[in-house]
Amino acid sequence: MTMTSEHHNALNAAQSGTFDIGGDLSVNRLGFGAMRVTGQGIWGDPDDREGSLATLRRLPELGVNFIDTADSYGPAVSEELIREALHPYDSVVIATKGGLTRTGPDVWIPVGRPEYLKQQAHLSRRRLGVERIDLWQLHRIDPKVPRDEQFGAIKELMDEGVIRHVGLSEVSVEEIEAARKVIPVSTVQNLYNLVNRGSEDVLDYCERENIGFIPWFPLAAGSLAREGSVLSEVAARLGASPSQVALAWVLRRSAVMLPIPGTGKVRHLEENVAAASLHLSDEDFRALDEVGRQEWARQKD
Repeated sequence: MTMTSEHHNALNAAQSGTFDIGGDLSVNRLGFGAMRVTGQGIWGDPDDREGSLATLRRLPELGVNFIDTADSYGPAVSEELIREALHPYDSVVIATKGGLTRTGPDVWIPVGRPEYLKQQAHLSRRRLGVERIDLWQLHRIDPKVPRDEQFGAIKELMDEGVIRHVGLSEVSVEEIEAARKVIPVSTVQNLYNLVNRGSEDVLDYCERENIGFIPWFPLAAGSLAREGSVLSEVAARLGASPSQVALAWVLRRSAVMLPIPGTGKVRHLEENVAAASLHLSDEDFRALDEVGRQEWARQKD
């Protein structure tokens, strides 16, 4: 999307609407994923440290007040950069995650032992410089540890005032219901976008239960981004890019949707925030939904 200075000034994530996490923590629905402010393979320091810090500092100016990170991004690097760029956070909500450990670039190993989860939450709290983490998410349920032990550790963190709200990541409806017997679940973070519909049932469940749904990889458009597709036609008509339209579609899909597109570049961030003001007609929304489902069916075959 080409931006005039006038449009540039109008950029604001507040145009995506708001959602109350856990019923009492209001955020603008278009958030930011802070995974890509780190190095290659989500490992170590970013190549362009100043660029990453500038991107983070731009967030509040653009009305982005929901930032999603994890102790494993870097590891620790993302949380440390967020603190350097934005502490004290004022009205910005920082959500983080624990439960994956790192031994190298692009390596992610679930560790759900209760003492590990509790330690990581305490370390995140210290790195972020907060008394209590607004939203702490279990990055993965570790299949090697009884899940109720993992949920029990999270309950202790809540009882101790270390964390305020709890989220889960990459879970099924059955797993969410099992967790809710032990802890209140305020958000679920699963892979979801226009062309990946594997979590459609989880999204529907979250909508019914008023649980925030955080789709990761929300910009993906697969082969729908090619010239002559429905997506490219809608994008051309709206003067937007295919990825902006894919993001606008995700926002329109459900009122509990909290997409967190991430980047280490201010320009990309501004392009993403511009999607908050895109208006898809009912007709465009349905047409995109249909071709997205067809693409997903093809991927599974």
